[in-house]
Amino acid sequence: MDITEIAVPEFVEVAPDDRLGQIQSLFERDTPRGVLVVGDGVEGVIDERDLVRSRVEEGTKASALATAAPTIDRDEDVREVARVLVEGGVKLAPVYEDDSLYGAVTADAILEAVLDSLDAITVGDISTEDPITVHEDARVGQAINRLREHGISRLPVLDDDGELSGIVTTHDIVNFVVRDDERQGRNDRSGDIDRMLDIPVYDLVSAPVITVTAEEDVETAVRQMLDENIAGLVVTDDAGVAGVVTKTDVLRALTFTEEETLDVQITNVSLLETMDRETVRESIAQVAEKYQEMTVVHAHVRFHEHKEKLRGTPLLQCQIRLRTSHGQVAGSGEGYGAENAFRVAVDKLERNVLEMKGVVADERYRGQLLRKLGGL
Repeated sequence: MDITEIAVPEFVEVAPDDRLGQIQSLFERDTPRGVLVVGDGVEGVIDERDLVRSRVEEGTKASALATAAPTIDRDEDVREVARVLVEGGVKLAPVYEDDSLYGAVTADAILEAVLDSLDAITVGDISTEDPITVHEDARVGQAINRLREHGISRLPVLDDDGELSGIVTTHDIVNFVVRDDERQGRNDRSGDIDRMLDIPVYDLVSAPVITVTAEEDVETAVRQMLDENIAGLVVTDDAGVAGVVTKTDVLRALTFTEEETLDVQITNVSLLETMDRETVRESIAQVAEKYQEMTVVHAHVRFHEHKEKLRGTPLLQCQIRLRTSHGQVAGSGEGYGAENAFRVAVDKLERNVLEMKGVVADERYRGQLLRKLGGL
């Protein structure tokens, strides 16, 4: 299946010199999945996570916020588009036809197109376990830092008993800032910003939380997300919060293949610099081979850039997560430059892989997934 009929000529755009305040208001008014920054050409993509990363500095220009926009042909395969969106960390991308900008494609449009093919896998097959959470008494500033640090868009909120009491998302924070801005006026707002960052998360949470169980099929979960116009669901079990499943997790599942080489997905691939995808793949494969009974179905490597630098080289965090026949295993590390951060993460991953013994394997879902997605 290609995206010829999925891509649309309509999209929301802003100019490179448009300011953060204007963009925030646009997200509040039109609730787009993202906007294209268009000058002489498409300069990038902005979504609500970018607004949170900006630390609500109202004068920031759109060009400074934008994430590099991937280039997609109108007849590109849907799996490759899903990969590009995930690796680029975007939910919207420009689509070209004969080297001219045709329009845009969104993650939602792709999910709607493949919806009927998602009933063969369960939420537990693709959800993220051990999710990042926040206490309801934590400050908004702490929540923003947690969202930025982990590159996520939602935080389950827990009460004093560790029970799920709500959820706070980048949309909630942006919405709060915009509404407060309209209420306070356009004067010097530095004090107002400090006050907002000190407000308890409890004041922003959305409740009740829409949840799903690990046993539910992915088609049902995606329909819930699309119907409720949300990007993710909290996964619960008898013990409480068990994980989070997002539209990005579903897009990532679309990229699973039956190739003999290890399928590796890299988020923020532009940070690799001195490394290439093959080096990353070989390093992870070597770790996986040290435990012969474990089959790696999919590997996801994510790089995150901190502001700190050493002689011009940025401090990076690298997170590696493997989905295997023995469950999920991960490793993370930090270092100056992608290669150093990756090596630290690989060392931690190797230690964790070698500890994965005595776990019962269950690969049935993989065969079901590949058979269903093979028809796309």
